[in-house]
Amino acid sequence: MFRRPPRQQYGALCYRLKKKTGELEMLLMTSRDTGRWVIPKGWPMVGKLSHEVAAREAFEEAGVRGNVEAAALGVFTYTKMLKDGLKVGCKVQVYPLEVTELAKSFKEQGERKLEWVSCDEAVKRVNEPELRDLILVFQERMAARLPMKPTKDAKQSPPE
Repeated sequence: MFRRPPRQQYGALCYRLKKKTGELEMLLMTSRDTGRWVIPKGWPMVGKLSHEVAAREAFEEAGVRGNVEAAALGVFTYTKMLKDGLKVGCKVQVYPLEVTELAKSFKEQGERKLEWVSCDEAVKRVNEPELRDLILVFQERMAARLPMKPTKDAKQSPPE
């Protein structure tokens, strides 16, 4: 009856393509409080656009920099436990960020575990169903953009 609207956050879906195989990988990290697998995210910042906030959070929390898209991929919701024990609903607008640089040191270094994983593994690890869906949508979008890799069974046609 007296539910508050969810609080707004901005997050980065950090990804890279493996140099040798072209395989898509996602960066996941553990939350500082519960240890669950999450993406970098944070509160709005005065003077910064939402995608800029997402990119800054990715650097502060995971030490990654790269090219962030200005258009959101989508939104997911979750419940955040504040320091005072209060639980609040949060709505996270997610922006894809292609990682081009890994920092040697960053603000929250050592406070979280970071892992590069396949999209399938990322979907298994995250708890939020809407975030799983966003990862799958992103995986499909990237598959449509990337050149098809020939399979072992594919017959090569002779050059014309």
